Amino acid sequence: MTDIQRCEVRPGRLVEWTLHPAVVEAAMSLPNDVRPPAYIQESHVRTARSVREDGLFVPTWLGTAFDIPRRADLDVLQEALRTWTLRHETLRSGFRWAGDEMQRFTLDADDVVLHRTDVGEFTDAAALTQHLQDRFDTAADALSWPNFIFTAVVRDDSTSVYMAFDHSNVDAYSIQRITAEIHELYAAGLDRRTVDTAPVASYVDFCATERSTADQVDDTHEIVARWRKFIAQCDGKLPNFPLDLGLDPGGPLPTQKFLHEMLVDDAAAAAFEAYCRPYGGSFIGVLAATGLIVRDVGGHPVYRTVVPFHTRAKSQWSDSVGWYVGGAPIEVPVGQAPDFDTAMQMVRTALRENRSLSRIPLARVLRLLGEDFRPTSPDLYSIVSFVDARGVPGSAQWQDLKAYGLIRVSYGDQVCAWITRLHEGLQFAGRYPDTDAAYGSLRLYVERLREIVLSVAREGAAMPV
Repeated sequence: MTDIQRCEVRPGRLVEWTLHPAVVEAAMSLPNDVRPPAYIQESHVRTARSVREDGLFVPTWLGTAFDIPRRADLDVLQEALRTWTLRHETLRSGFRWAGDEMQRFTLDADDVVLHRTDVGEFTDAAALTQHLQDRFDTAADALSWPNFIFTAVVRDDSTSVYMAFDHSNVDAYSIQRITAEIHELYAAGLDRRTVDTAPVASYVDFCATERSTADQVDDTHEIVARWRKFIAQCDGKLPNFPLDLGLDPGGPLPTQKFLHEMLVDDAAAAAFEAYCRPYGGSFIGVLAATGLIVRDVGGHPVYRTVVPFHTRAKSQWSDSVGWYVGGAPIEVPVGQAPDFDTAMQMVRTALRENRSLSRIPLARVLRLLGEDFRPTSPDLYSIVSFVDARGVPGSAQWQDLKAYGLIRVSYGDQVCAWITRLHEGLQFAGRYPDTDAAYGSLRLYVERLREIVLSVAREGAAMPV
């Protein structure tokens, strides 16, 4: 994961694809689709609207970037992009407002037509990068539809593809799969052979099912009661990063910066993983290390955070593009941990006891709590996320293909950190408020995290902490 400034954008001729204007115009008169938005989608769009009404435009798109060898055949690439789009119903489904109600509409697959525009030649990489970011900000906007765009930068020796989507349509796992899927469709098109292009399970269907289940929960449910207790212990708020961020509580939403680097190489990552495996794996180790850092640097005897979990509980959703993420609150009494092993045991216990809370969308819980969680920031809480991407199809070729997942860094008062296990090692990516204190805290966190991972990898024994 990185931002567009760090994904090796190189000059070339830029072309882009969006839905054809006639298709967009026709979609505006489509009847309502009775399938409701997922709670996470509704919360995301309402937050974007609230922040916009306060006078701030906060881009929230995610994207992907990758290379295709040689100068691409744009007709074949266009058909590959269209075929891929047809497989994922959420990309042709949008929302409109009826008063304060979000109503869904969905375009039929047979009506999808991509419109190609030759934007022109760019000779300066910085100018092209800025153009792409500005274009993605407007074309992949949470409050407009369609809210995705495909582009390609064409050269004689290679073609770079850049795709951006509003977050309401995709999660990290969705964008990680795109490189291999587009490559397969493009290669099949060049060879004039057929591949399986049948639609996959629809995220729109998942939204309806998940919401129906969540709406059966009322404010007496145990999950709601446990969230209520957790929020009370966080002083009535959802947890932010528990180190000093230098924020003015009454100030405007700050701009953010991005920090991106390799934590450790493959050998150290493998040794760390092997040591943590009896406790549940590297993610347990990362959370345990984070809790110890929070204790030692911030003086917090209890580490409280919301842990993101995927909600692809059934295999039918494994190939589906969508935002399949829930969150579970955990409390880890790291002040009582004499060593790293004990901290991992504490994290494992907390996750086992609380993971089920992620099955009910947090936006539904907050609505039932009746608290004033008026959305003023694109992030409800800070996260430390871990993904092992080595099992994603084609991930071994990401480095050769210059393949990246893209994060838009704009505004926010939270810290969001993504730790990814790649074939090359452990990678850290994080966005944070643009203050000296926040930079210092995050820099210190990354260095301490690296030290713990390397120490565990080297020692292979319980470490006093």
